[in-house]
Amino acid sequence: MVVLSDLLILCGRVYPRGSDMQKIKSLMTRQEEFRELREQPSDPQAEQELINSIEQVYFSTDSFDIVRYELEKLPPVLNLQELEEYRDKLKQQQAAVSKKVADLILEKQPAYVKELERVTSLQTGLQLAAVICTNGRRHLNIAKEGFTQASLGLLANQRKRQLLIGLLKSLRTIKTLQRTDVRLSEMLEEEDYPGAIQLCLECQKAASTFKHYSCISELNSKLQDTLEQIETAMDQLHMHFTQAIHNTVFQVVLGYVELCAGNTDTKFQKLQYKDLCTHVTPDSYIPCLADLCKALWEVMLSYYRTMEWHEKHDNEDTTSASEGSNMMGTEETNFDRGYIKKKLEHGLTRIWQDVQLKVKTYLLGTDLSIFKYDDFIFVLDIISRLMQVGEEFCGSKSEVLQDSIRKQSVNYFKNYHRTRLDELRMFLENETWELCPVKSNFSILQLHEFKFMEQSRSPSVSPSKQPSSTSSKTVTLFEQYCSGGNPFEIQANHKDEETEDVLASNGYESDEQEKSAYQEYDSDSDVPEELKRDYVDEQTGDAPVKSVSRETLKSRKKSDYSLNKVNAPILTNTTLNVIRLVGKYMQMMNILKPIAFDVIHFMSQLFDYYLYAIYTFFGRNDSLESTGLGLSSSRLRTTLNRIQESLIDMEVSADPTATLTAAEERKEKVPSPHLSHLVVLTSGDTLYGLAERVVATESLVFLAEQFEFLQPHLDAVMPAVKKPFLQQFYSQTVSTASELRKPIYWIVAGKAIDYEQMLLLMANVKWDVKEIMSQHNIYVDALLKEFEQFNMRLNEVSKKVRIPLPVSNILWEHCIRLANRTIVEGYANVKKCSNEGRALMQLDFQQFLMKLEKLTDIRPIPDKEFVETYIKAYYLTENDMERWIKEHREYSTKQLINLVNVCLGSHINKKARQKLLSAVDDIDRPKR
Repeated sequence: MVVLSDLLILCGRVYPRGSDMQKIKSLMTRQEEFRELREQPSDPQAEQELINSIEQVYFSTDSFDIVRYELEKLPPVLNLQELEEYRDKLKQQQAAVSKKVADLILEKQPAYVKELERVTSLQTGLQLAAVICTNGRRHLNIAKEGFTQASLGLLANQRKRQLLIGLLKSLRTIKTLQRTDVRLSEMLEEEDYPGAIQLCLECQKAASTFKHYSCISELNSKLQDTLEQIETAMDQLHMHFTQAIHNTVFQVVLGYVELCAGNTDTKFQKLQYKDLCTHVTPDSYIPCLADLCKALWEVMLSYYRTMEWHEKHDNEDTTSASEGSNMMGTEETNFDRGYIKKKLEHGLTRIWQDVQLKVKTYLLGTDLSIFKYDDFIFVLDIISRLMQVGEEFCGSKSEVLQDSIRKQSVNYFKNYHRTRLDELRMFLENETWELCPVKSNFSILQLHEFKFMEQSRSPSVSPSKQPSSTSSKTVTLFEQYCSGGNPFEIQANHKDEETEDVLASNGYESDEQEKSAYQEYDSDSDVPEELKRDYVDEQTGDAPVKSVSRETLKSRKKSDYSLNKVNAPILTNTTLNVIRLVGKYMQMMNILKPIAFDVIHFMSQLFDYYLYAIYTFFGRNDSLESTGLGLSSSRLRTTLNRIQESLIDMEVSADPTATLTAAEERKEKVPSPHLSHLVVLTSGDTLYGLAERVVATESLVFLAEQFEFLQPHLDAVMPAVKKPFLQQFYSQTVSTASELRKPIYWIVAGKAIDYEQMLLLMANVKWDVKEIMSQHNIYVDALLKEFEQFNMRLNEVSKKVRIPLPVSNILWEHCIRLANRTIVEGYANVKKCSNEGRALMQLDFQQFLMKLEKLTDIRPIPDKEFVETYIKAYYLTENDMERWIKEHREYSTKQLINLVNVCLGSHINKKARQKLLSAVDDIDRPKR
């Protein structure tokens, strides 16, 4: 059974160790025996039953004594036959197991052989690795003895040498530091603060580098004491600057006060600066302010140079440190530089605050509301330049100065605006609405009041003051004037430059040329009325050129009454005055943006008052709305009502019992203007003042166009929270200017044609004829003659003032519309009418249209369908007419009733008539 256990171990591929090799080889000799067992005939099932009958204990891996086990199983009384039988059974079991093992060994033999070869190969490889490791250790020992120990010794010696060299440099630096301590004290005694600061910083840098040496500790304490002395000196520096500001402003103001007083009384020297500022006279206010700013500029420039010196030397030290090999102590050095810089920057704010307070006191010491506009703008310009200096000096927004100048500006501007509104009312009441001649290329930018918009510049510098610069980089005032000069000298030097005559750059060189732009049509320039022939170009001096013939003029569209090709703007002296005021208001707003909303609000009042005056003079007519033509849009009516409520003082005299609030509100309003008695609007020869109406209305349209042009500039400076006001002003007021044309020119159209005479002529016509007529009625010729006369008078007016195409179109449209409605009214007065009479109406109207189209280019003819539809309604049946009445509410109740009554008896009976009249009454009821 021992052999059986060993064979089972081999079959389980338990790899043998070196001591088991012999045992394995001995077992191999038994292969023949196993083969013999396999070759014996056997019954596999019987063999398997034998193997299964073997007791389980024989398959146990635990070691036990088999002989002992079998002996113990023997019975007390032995029976030889039973023993032999039992022995034979064991032999059969052993033979079955041996045969089974032999089969398994022969089956696994190839795998065993292959595994044995791998074990042999592995043994050979391990022996080779052992040889390589032995050789490697031998070579490493040789390298250690021959190279490594010698080389590392050399490196250690070199490192010692470098450390000693560094120590020698440190000792030399320490020796120098001991000597510079004495030099620092000497420099402080000599008040050489820049040199002392520089030397102290260098010493601190070196001391921080060698602070690990015990001998430096004493030096550090001395340097700290020195630094405290320097800090004290710096604080004294700030005190010196503050004292300099106070003394400077006091002396400047005192000098002007004593100069104006005209005596040498010393009482002013004892006054406080605030009280002294109240004694400055208005005449000397601006020169004193300019000198005050000049003196303060010099103080700030001195401090700026101190800052610049430190920045320059800090940059040099930084550059040298970055190039050097020793970077130790960089953080400490940066801290020291940052400390000095922070100290100086804090001084910037303190100095600028002192400057603001001094200038604020001066500004509020005098009431500026009595100043002329140019003088006040000059004051704003100086303060704005000073605020620019403050922003460049310390990044301040100058809230103190802004607040003080805003108070003065709002106060000044309210008084100024009130005066300008009164002046505008006076101008409007004395305006004769004659044309102000300007060139065709006139632009508001040519006016001096708008010069500031021509080029990009800082808010405080006018175009003439703008320094020329070819560099795209912005140069600060301190960089520009650091080497010399003063930014406030420019203000004084150029104060009187803007006195150029505006008309010289926008008008004409002679009175004859002023007339020429509106009296002749020409391709190049203006021609006087009396010289309808050759001329010399006023701009270039070229040779004479033939003027345009009268035939050419007649060939032009008759609806365009512009006899001047250049189409110069139509405006009056009052319009130009308002534009100038707008320019002045924008100057103030551009210089002082915090009051932008107040300025724009006042600007809108100028436009509102001008618009209201034009409407009051030329467009107010209560009968207009009764026509139902919608001549005044709801937006225009809303705008006019708003202006009347918010701006117009409708009371004749002040009520003594009125409250203080009501009195203040009336103070903000302006009385309604009255048209000059020199303007005659009742003469038919002048088409009821058409020339004056055109000049007035088109000047308002021109003014609105200028406001549209300025909208981006106003929007840019308007505070965000106030922009809805600006948008509402443009959408509800400025855009309604052109809408005034309709009501104003409607009055002319209503009087230019004798519509009453036409109604009388139509009433004499017999419409119940029995045959179709081939000749139109006489009232058509009379009406066409009225239109021809209207056309002739329109031509006469166009010789005085250019009538733009939109204006002539509106006039013709109004006249034609009124004529057509008069025709319908005449037809509505007919008592009896036959079918032939309706045909005669169509003939008359077609004749009128054919002749009218030769007089005007307006297409389609206004209200043409209004007449034709009314005539054709006569032929409708009862049901169709009832539907027609409900759909055509543009006709009056009288016209509809007459239509029903005329149709009675022809194709409508009394019952149908009653029904149709009820339908008309239903339509008329909501109108009551």
